[in-house]
Amino acid sequence: MLQLFRAFSLRCAQIEEAIRLGDDQRVMSLDRHVEPLVEAILACRAANLLEVYMQLQFVSHLVARDADDSASVREHTTVLSYLLDRYFGTHGPDWRMPSPQDVRIEPPAAYVPDTDNGHFLNAAILESLPDRVAVLTRDYRYLYSNAANSAHLDRKPMDLIGRHIAEFIGEERFAGCARHKLDACFAGEQIDYTYERATGGGASRQVRCRMSPLRDAGGTVIGALIVMDR
Repeated sequence: MLQLFRAFSLRCAQIEEAIRLGDDQRVMSLDRHVEPLVEAILACRAANLLEVYMQLQFVSHLVARDADDSASVREHTTVLSYLLDRYFGTHGPDWRMPSPQDVRIEPPAAYVPDTDNGHFLNAAILESLPDRVAVLTRDYRYLYSNAANSAHLDRKPMDLIGRHIAEFIGEERFAGCARHKLDACFAGEQIDYTYERATGGGASRQVRCRMSPLRDAGGTVIGALIVMDR
């Protein structure tokens, strides 16, 4: 699903650039590829709660984008209802809350602490945190950004998915510090450090940044969960 979101984000960026340059022919050419990407994203079945959140947020993005088109809004809300029923209806996936008769006292043998396990990244919890929270893949691209982090970067959460972190912190800071910290995290280390952030008027403040390896059920590090002070 991440690859589809990256492709959508890239296509939108290309269209925006073509509009800026006044290249109407390129805009029309690129626009033809948007709808198939949207359909592919909506048809993809999420594997965990984070992907469910991303997919539902994507539909919300479409509703906001087409707010002036009542027919499109009705179509998007129908899709939203379908997705909600898919994931939270009577035929929900295995990672939903078990019924009382299925509750076990001991965790399953395959459980690994600090691991995704299909439901570690609870989007509702991450969104409620006052701190800035993000998930980066091993190629330093955003997989998730909560509202606090997106607001800090002055971007919508959907606009960040698939974008390289260097686009927002700068190549110099990425190469000089962030990349080394992230590589250590991807190697399995818990990282906790502070850095100086300019606050305007020549002033600055210290920001605490914590990085935790995000592992799949097999124990392989698939990304980094990052929490920063606001």
